Amino acid sequence: MKTLTLLGSTGSIGTNTLDVVRRNRHQYQVYSLVAGGNVDLLATQILEFRPKIAVVGTTGALSRLSIKLQETGLARAEWPELLAGDAGRVAAATAEEVDTVISAIVGVAGLEATYEAIRRGKRVGLANKEVLVSGGRLVMQAVRESGALLVPVDSEHNGAHQCLRAGNRKEVARLILTASGGPFRNTPREKLEAVTPDEALNHPTWKMGKRITIDCATLMNKGFEVIEACWLFDFAPSQVDVVIHPQSKVHAMIEYTDGSVLAQISATDMRMPIQYALTYPERCDAPVPRIEWSEARTWDFLPPDYQKFPLLKLAYRCQEAGRSATCTLNAADEVAVEAFLAGQIGYPAIYEIVSETLSTMPERDLLAVGDILEMDRESRQRARELITARAAGPVTV
Repeated sequence: MKTLTLLGSTGSIGTNTLDVVRRNRHQYQVYSLVAGGNVDLLATQILEFRPKIAVVGTTGALSRLSIKLQETGLARAEWPELLAGDAGRVAAATAEEVDTVISAIVGVAGLEATYEAIRRGKRVGLANKEVLVSGGRLVMQAVRESGALLVPVDSEHNGAHQCLRAGNRKEVARLILTASGGPFRNTPREKLEAVTPDEALNHPTWKMGKRITIDCATLMNKGFEVIEACWLFDFAPSQVDVVIHPQSKVHAMIEYTDGSVLAQISATDMRMPIQYALTYPERCDAPVPRIEWSEARTWDFLPPDYQKFPLLKLAYRCQEAGRSATCTLNAADEVAVEAFLAGQIGYPAIYEIVSETLSTMPERDLLAVGDILEMDRESRQRARELITARAAGPVTV
C-alpha cells in the first residue's frame, strides 16, 4: 500500500486525486492533506480520509480549521496533527512514512516542500508548474542526486512520458505538445482589447482554477509547459513544438528520427494522468469511461498564432536565456493575471506587464530555494510597480 501526501488537496488536482484514491482504497493510504485556506472542504476530507497530518496556509486558517473540526463532532483524539505554513508543508512532504507526494499547490508556495520531497527520494507526481518553471535546474539536479521518481501529472507531459516509453531516447527527434487554443482561438486580434475576465475564464474544454484558465486563454500555460518539458525530458526549446488541437484528445506526440510519430490519446479527464502518476510503471483499470471508437470524429491540428499569443513565444525566449528568466516570467505573469481578474489592467496588458518586468529585472544564477523565492518576490514587486504606474497614468509637467 502506498502512503500519500497530497500538496493542494482542495484544488482541482487534489480533489481528483482523492477520487482516484477513493476508487482504490486497498492501494493508497492518505498520510497528509495540505491545503491553503479552504478549511470547509479540508475538514470534509479529513473526516473521510483520516490523515495523520493536515496543513493549511496560515495560522488564521489553522484556527478556523480547529473550529470546523470541533463543529463536526470528531473526537479530538481522532484529529490529525494540525500544522501551518512552509514548515508544515515540508513536514508533510518529507515524513518518513510517506513514499508518494502529489505536488498540486498553485504557485511557488509548493516549491520548497516538493524540492525537499525530491531530495529525500520520494515518488513525486508533479502537477505544480511553478516548481520547474521557477527552479528547473535546481530541482532536476536534486532528482539526479537522490534517485527520486518524478512523474508528470499535467496531461501533456504525462502523455509525453507515456510515448517516450515506446522507444530509445536517443532516437527521439522532437516533442509536440497540444493546446486547445482556449476561448480566443478564433477571436480576431483586434477584438482582444475588449476581452473581459468572464470571457477569458470560459475555457472550452477544461474546468480549472482561475489563474491557469487565464493562462490557457493567453497560451502562457502552454509556454510554461514548453519550459517544463525541456527540464523533464532534457529537450532544447527548439525540440519542443506546440500545435493547436481544439478537441483536446491527443495530449502529446513524440516524433522519432525515422519520422514515426507516437501520440498519447485519452479522455479529457485529469483522473487519467493522476492515476498513471500514482501507478507507474503499472497500469490500472481506467477511472473514467473509455473513448468510444465506434463514433465518427474529426481531430484538427493547427499552428499557433504567435502574434495573437505573444506570451508563448516569450516563454521560448526565457528558456533559451536560462538563469532566472523563467522565474521572473512566472512571477510577473501571476501578478498580471491577478490584476486582469481584478479589473486593473486589460487583457493585452498581461503580456505587456510580463515583458516589461523581464526587461527591467537583472538575470541571476539561482543556486538554492532561497534564491528562487527571493527572485520571485522581487519580480512580483516589480510587476506590481508597473501596474501601479499604469493606473497613475502619464506624468504631466
